[in-house]
Amino acid sequence: MPEEREATLSAMSGPLNAKSNRDPAAVPSTALARRLLRGIDTLSGRLGLAPDIPPHLKTGLRGEEEAFFYLRQHGYVVVARRWRTPKLPGDVDLIAWGGDTLCFIEVKTRARRDIVPAEFAVDARKQRVLRSMASVFRKRLPEETRRQTLVRFDVVSVYLPDDASLPAEIELFPAAFAHYAR
Repeated sequence: MPEEREATLSAMSGPLNAKSNRDPAAVPSTALARRLLRGIDTLSGRLGLAPDIPPHLKTGLRGEEEAFFYLRQHGYVVVARRWRTPKLPGDVDLIAWGGDTLCFIEVKTRARRDIVPAEFAVDARKQRVLRSMASVFRKRLPEETRRQTLVRFDVVSVYLPDDASLPAEIELFPAAFAHYAR
């Protein structure tokens, strides 16, 4: 059954699929992959090929990248990044298998710690959006897979240091909120 789910989600998610995440030879080491991605970003910026985006969006994208590598190191199999549907506004930052559970993951990134932790930004409105997006995503799965799949909503808080050579502080909150509103 897990192979069937992986094949279905791999077909849905495009080039980033469960099979390549499980094969160590197919994916470079985390440190190497991070260096490659940062190098490509730097080079494209110097060549004028990088889109001109506001600093707060760059911070968010870097946080999602850090969360992606963190989750992979902790055994998650990421099947989609920044997943969108034309039916609803918004996106799901990461969708991943955490064991036999399909996790819809919201990433909140901050440049520094504040009085209010980053994970508190996932308010009731954002939770409703994520539940709706998860429902649309799950409807694309075969009925048998959909019935047998557990769903969970996780939040990852990422705190980026001022010095880019230092590691980010990352906190994972599995099952951060219920599948159904209470």
